[in-house]
Amino acid sequence: MIRFLLMIFLISSILSYSQQKEMIVVIGDSLIGRVINGESIREVSGNVILTQGNVRITCRKAIQYLSRNDAELIGDVVATQDTLTIKTERGFYFGNLRKTSSTSGVILDDKKVILTADAGEYFFDENRAVFQSNVKLFDTTSTLTSQQLIYLRNEDRAIATNNVKIIDSVNTIFADTIDHFRKSQITFASGNVVIKNNENNSLVFGEHLEDYRQNKYTIIDNLPMLVQVDTSKSVDSLGFETIRLDTLFIQCKTMEVYREPVQKFIATDSVIIIRDLFSSKNDLTVYLKDEEKIITQKISDEHNQPVLWYDNSQLTGDSVTIYIEDKRIRELDVDGNAFMVSQNKNFNQRFDQSSASSIKMFFEDNKIQRAEFFGNVYSIYYLYEEEQPNGLMKANSKDAVILFEDNEVSEVKLYGSPGSEYYPEQQVNGNEKSYLLPKFIFIKDRPDKQKMYDQLNRIKWQLH
Repeated sequence: MIRFLLMIFLISSILSYSQQKEMIVVIGDSLIGRVINGESIREVSGNVILTQGNVRITCRKAIQYLSRNDAELIGDVVATQDTLTIKTERGFYFGNLRKTSSTSGVILDDKKVILTADAGEYFFDENRAVFQSNVKLFDTTSTLTSQQLIYLRNEDRAIATNNVKIIDSVNTIFADTIDHFRKSQITFASGNVVIKNNENNSLVFGEHLEDYRQNKYTIIDNLPMLVQVDTSKSVDSLGFETIRLDTLFIQCKTMEVYREPVQKFIATDSVIIIRDLFSSKNDLTVYLKDEEKIITQKISDEHNQPVLWYDNSQLTGDSVTIYIEDKRIRELDVDGNAFMVSQNKNFNQRFDQSSASSIKMFFEDNKIQRAEFFGNVYSIYYLYEEEQPNGLMKANSKDAVILFEDNEVSEVKLYGSPGSEYYPEQQVNGNEKSYLLPKFIFIKDRPDKQKMYDQLNRIKWQLH
């Protein structure tokens, strides 16, 4: 029994050794044998063919190191294994590792992707490629470039690092690291992530991105920021054309993009929005692209209402819906505990105030034209005569309409059991803080466009 076990052990050891030491076979038109520093080598030239199992390599010349089971490959090197082809001008094949390497420019083609680089290694048993320097990966939908890339053929997976860029028909993605699953079309990006959309001139920055192309869904969940530059043209009364640059900034803790069934953008938690005279702070913003509609909401009783600013006006409410037309605000609806505050530009202690169940505001050429108030309307608005203070009016009604000129209140109309009371200037002057509605709040930390530009420039500098 012991003798039988010893025989089994010896046979398995011999088989294991022979598998590990499967010798490469090199043939060609001519062969020269030499011994250099005690090592036997063979130089094979002309129509050289190297084989080891299912690996086949052709080249013009090979230097075979017999004891090491290696070979140096020179001239028009082509390695194949099933559907895989690797081409280079000069390289090495390591028989014990079943690995090939080259620093003379490498092209890999496995009928799924084409991979090129200045240098690379391929492990035939693992179906794994490690490419370095000026790496490019091409498939049917995108092009990826980086300085280092690991390609795992069995998983249809590419892990790229160092100056990574993916270009497809719509977007260009930059990152420190990208992990891309080709078959499932799932991509993870981390470190200095930038998404450039070639269709709408937008940039999205962040530190971590997940893209699920088949599900038409993308999430950026670490320091996301969206920047979109729009240009619009207008013609003045003299016929001169003016080009206007308008930049949109959105910053939050989480950004999500749904591309189907409807195009939807969601910003969540600590949301900041700036565009021209408009800005907002809220906990949830939803942008429905096809409907050209933006919705911000109070997400729970414990959270603050969304706040919006337009020029010198501040709006709060449980829900705010913005309707866009030709890239400009057409209508703004505030629902639930709506409150509007407008600060006078010349007398900054004086605030026109209105509260209601809901408010609808209408715009033209980026200016407020009128505001309609519905349900338990209470208002305080200051009066002026030839731009000088002239007291204030307190009013209440079921509904109201306020008209504006140059974003300043010009006329107030009350409907449904209206009531009003006038307070003369001598009673008001110096006592403006006494004339505030119960829900009055004036938020001073309005988002600053210049700070956003400064932050954007810092991000660009870090990327550079």
